[in-house]
Amino acid sequence: MKILYLEDDINLSQTVEEFLKDEGFDVVCAYDGDEALELIYTARFDLFLLDVNVPQIDGFQLLKELRSADISTPAIFITSLNSMNDLSSGYESGADDYIKKPFALKELLLRINALLKREYKTQEQLIKINDDVDFNLYSNELIKEGEKIALGHKEFLLLKLLLKYKNECVSFENIYQNVWQFNETHSYMSLRTYVKNLRKHIGKEHIQSIKNFGYKLV
Repeated sequence: MKILYLEDDINLSQTVEEFLKDEGFDVVCAYDGDEALELIYTARFDLFLLDVNVPQIDGFQLLKELRSADISTPAIFITSLNSMNDLSSGYESGADDYIKKPFALKELLLRINALLKREYKTQEQLIKINDDVDFNLYSNELIKEGEKIALGHKEFLLLKLLLKYKNECVSFENIYQNVWQFNETHSYMSLRTYVKNLRKHIGKEHIQSIKNFGYKLV
């Protein structure tokens, strides 16, 4: 799991980064809002950890901008702000959780794991796609009849997105936003190729095409 951590306190940033890396997360640190925004538009993240009072763009405004751009990556605010107005502003900007400083590292880990489990609607590392195929959420591998199948980068991003909205139709716009990077040119034909490859492994009937709109994993 890849985490973007926005925090301008270098000592705290290093402490949290080392802790989360020891827990198996890939952590990328940013020290101001502009740097965080640039990183988000050039790489894919599974979670945002955001301080509020940072240079350039503050955490609230940053998340508002991301949500307005249809970036739905889950986000947790970590901040010393503790008034009810601050709490309200955090959730109104699109946050999924809110941790007040100072905090215990163990509490942060518990909240991260709880949010990610809820995000992918699973309590396990392995997600069952059908009777024969499981998906390892952390290694990005399919497991079919005991055999591991490595997916291409965009294939596993697409599969994660479809799993996130299992049994719901995911629009082409949502797919292009979350599977292609900001500076890449998407195409319908490329998307069809990724869907075709996934169908070969998990069965054509499990990825339904919704005409002129998108795809649905069932």
